[in-house]
Amino acid sequence: MQTPTARSLRLALSESFDAVAGAHVDIRLTAADGYSTARAYSLSDVREDRTVEVTVERLDDGEVSPYLVDVVEVGEPLEISGPHGRWFTWNPTDTGPVQLIGGGSGIVPLMSMIRMREIWAPATQFNLVYSIRAPQRRYFASELRQLVDHGRLPVNIFHTRIAPEDDPRPPARVSAAELASATIPPEQQPLVYVCGPNGFVEHCAAAMLAAGHDSGRIRTERFG
Repeated sequence: MQTPTARSLRLALSESFDAVAGAHVDIRLTAADGYSTARAYSLSDVREDRTVEVTVERLDDGEVSPYLVDVVEVGEPLEISGPHGRWFTWNPTDTGPVQLIGGGSGIVPLMSMIRMREIWAPATQFNLVYSIRAPQRRYFASELRQLVDHGRLPVNIFHTRIAPEDDPRPPARVSAAELASATIPPEQQPLVYVCGPNGFVEHCAAAMLAAGHDSGRIRTERFG
């Protein structure tokens, strides 16, 4: 469990496939009566070709996520297809700076990029801005903390509903000024990835444009 409502699942693949960091797969569930439904989930780890990881946030009215978060057990088969996605992906052969901006579960595809960078392009400059409602909603908390402690990744966390007691910033939506201050400046021409709820993505993409970033270097993925 990453949070009280989010779970990471490592999937052993029956055959290998080549997934790019930022890609997603479709997971299909089929009931005993034949009813079938599928949902797309971002991959949070693509470092190996015979196992991948998805991280799923439970939606109370969802048809797939409650089963994946609360029910499925180790060893059960799942039907997946993919990988899918070409635009919101990062290739480690691109050695230019990378700015990641995630809101809530929008950190998931960004985490696959962070993990891939550690293996294949450790010298590439990465920066992460992470917006969450409360401290207990933080995904990959220990792993991100370890990267910060070892000087591998600058991480700026903004709380929107509840902030830790030692956080001098009151909980609020991250502002355009805060984004400009916490991110790689446009003069360095970073490739910018923004992922999260629709309103969050719209706000952050507009803020990055206003700060002077090239629209052609801003990639977005949204949900909700």
